[in-house]
Amino acid sequence: MNYRKSASDVVFQGLNLLFLFVLGFITLYPFWNLLAVSFNDSLDTLKGQVFFWPNQFTLDNYAIIFQNESLFGSALRSVLRTLLGTVLSVGCTTMLAYTLSRREYVLRKPINLILVVSMYVNGGLIPMYMLIKNLGLTNTFAVYIIPGLIGVFNVIIMRSYFDQLPEALVESARIDGASDIGVLFRIILPCSLPVLATVTLFVAVGHWNSWFDNYLYNNKDSLSLLQYELMKIMTKSTTEVTSNALAAMDHEKLRQTSPQSIRATMTIIVTFPILFVYPFLQKYFIQGITVGAVKE
Repeated sequence: MNYRKSASDVVFQGLNLLFLFVLGFITLYPFWNLLAVSFNDSLDTLKGQVFFWPNQFTLDNYAIIFQNESLFGSALRSVLRTLLGTVLSVGCTTMLAYTLSRREYVLRKPINLILVVSMYVNGGLIPMYMLIKNLGLTNTFAVYIIPGLIGVFNVIIMRSYFDQLPEALVESARIDGASDIGVLFRIILPCSLPVLATVTLFVAVGHWNSWFDNYLYNNKDSLSLLQYELMKIMTKSTTEVTSNALAAMDHEKLRQTSPQSIRATMTIIVTFPILFVYPFLQKYFIQGITVGAVKE
């Protein structure tokens, strides 16, 4: 059977392709521009003429950042924090969300209410600092992990997903003699890979990008994280440019310390690990594991 597209179909598909191309360009161009700026000469970047390609290609921006001797150690600590914090946080969040999703749990509603209220009302920065200090978590690696073990927003996401799973899955497992732990790990989690991947990505990105808790609670160089070290480089670069401006802008010094170039380079460095991991999790965002699992 031959199907010939009408003129309206061709125009409609052409407009769709054009719209998707424009949308993709708008989405990707900011990151592409940052990549071009990171490989461009710092002094030339200040002219504001870098768009798609570096005008004066250089690796000096990356050399300035990687010459920091403490950068490698802080990067390892950031990786350790991200891995350990993500595993523990997702594990605790999953167990709490599963407990709150069970209708037979008598404290389900009060705990849900407390969690929701905590999203909108908190003690503030000073009480939080005093609590962390009184618990003895300051100047320890544990301060990066323990305060963020449970994220209320992530609990709500996972609980909502667990609520919509077929109850027959749980009932059939219990008929076979499975305990609550067995139901969670053998039935619920294999059917919840999309939400697990989503929450894992949220938590991992949060740990990887975090630096403010390093600034507040840890003043030891041996516990410094990558983001905090990059922030210090950025602050130093901005300070040096300000000093140079007062001293008639020494071009050779400015070439090494342009905040725009350093900022773009830092963004590329910290974004690359996330871009590397995301493709392995993307499929779970569009995949429904429970489709067809139970027929009622």
